[in-house]
Amino acid sequence: MNNPSLVKHIRDILILPFSVTVIIPYLIYDPLHVLVSNYIVPFKVFGMVCGTAGFFIFLYTVFLFRTLGKGTLAPWTPTQKLVVAGPYRYCRNPMITGVFFILLGETFFLNSVELLQWAGLFFLINTTYFHLKEEPDLEKRFGDEYRIYKKNVPRWIPRIRPYEGNQST
Repeated sequence: MNNPSLVKHIRDILILPFSVTVIIPYLIYDPLHVLVSNYIVPFKVFGMVCGTAGFFIFLYTVFLFRTLGKGTLAPWTPTQKLVVAGPYRYCRNPMITGVFFILLGETFFLNSVELLQWAGLFFLINTTYFHLKEEPDLEKRFGDEYRIYKKNVPRWIPRIRPYEGNQST
């Protein structure tokens, strides 16, 4: 199993999460449409904390895809192994959760109605994609290993205790 090159990882990050968290928010942000009229500093701080946490969750999951999964985050260069380590022991989609937290961080930091709407649309698009495309594809690629994982690990709301099933190493 060859691990995709660093260039492929960077390409896929720029095409997908960079577009979602930087390009689209830049294009839709309107400072005149505020989320809260009496904006206070704690919202900005919450936005920074949420966005930073999301960024680090995202980075860690990309690292796991590269090192354990032998693939990238993009569906055109999928992982060769099922990743069931780190945050994947708590929920099935921590990478998207990280991106969602980045979007929420931007929403609160910039006090933006449009960014909140975009974060909601992003969540709905991904939930639909996972249900209709990604999860059936993972079942075909990884069979019972994925079905058992899917049965024991929720899609979005993290488990309290980490899943102890087969862990990618």
